[in-house]
Amino acid sequence: MKRVLTAIALIPVVLAAALRAPVPVLAALVAGVAMVTLREYFDIVAHLNIEPFRTPVYVLTAAGLVAIAFQPSNNYLISTANMIFGLSASAVFVAFFLLAIGMRRVSLPAAFPAVAASTFGFLYIAFPLAMLVQLRQQGSGAFLILYVLIVVWMGDTVAYYTGRAFGRHKMAPRISPGKTWEGAAGSMLGAVASGYLVFAYSAPISQWLLTVGLVVPGQGYTPPHLPPLWQFALLSAVINVAAQLGDLAESLLKRGAGVKDSGTLLPGHGGMLDRIDALLFATPVLWYYAAWRVLS
Repeated sequence: MKRVLTAIALIPVVLAAALRAPVPVLAALVAGVAMVTLREYFDIVAHLNIEPFRTPVYVLTAAGLVAIAFQPSNNYLISTANMIFGLSASAVFVAFFLLAIGMRRVSLPAAFPAVAASTFGFLYIAFPLAMLVQLRQQGSGAFLILYVLIVVWMGDTVAYYTGRAFGRHKMAPRISPGKTWEGAAGSMLGAVASGYLVFAYSAPISQWLLTVGLVVPGQGYTPPHLPPLWQFALLSAVINVAAQLGDLAESLLKRGAGVKDSGTLLPGHGGMLDRIDALLFATPVLWYYAAWRVLS
């Protein structure tokens, strides 16, 4: 019941912020989510006797989201190319910057694990959330965010009920004992069906979102020629695989550290990382698909 009530309270807030808030406001909210998620991740890492570089990663994450929020976004091709270059350059910069900080550690044996854990945290959490903000800047960005949220949420929900009703064969008992192959199959079916329907009815959905004020003109999805729907079914399947891997990746991290939940922020859901672990893997898939559609 806690899980359901928390979801009922949060979903409208998440949708309003993701679909309607001005990009700088969304970037500020995402930065807040990133800080909370990074703190939870760093706390888990601390259970492995690794003390990461918390403050530098917080500062780099906030600076990156501010830079993305205020970059010109009227040309998707240019901003996509800038984002690809920016991601590559920032990954290299962050790695070397943190390595330079690590050289100042008193305990040299602890320096490299701290650099590795800190760099991974930035790539694992800050990058996907930055991609989410950059998606929102583009034409139809709000619709794409709505799509990925629906696919991830439906996959997670159907997996839960399918696994409870039919789950017999464990998927990864050492990492996540509750997950079954039956639940994974249900998750895939739920994600593909919901993703297909979202694009099949993209025009009326976009019109409704515009009517109720959840999106502004240009943020719906009404192309003159809708691409073949099998593409969106395939995209939804790939996003679902990524989302399930994201869930397992966080379970691996927690299991290795001997932690049950990443936090207690969300009643019935655990911490923020517990809630967005699937989205952290799913968002880059959608982002690269959108970039491929523009650059191809």
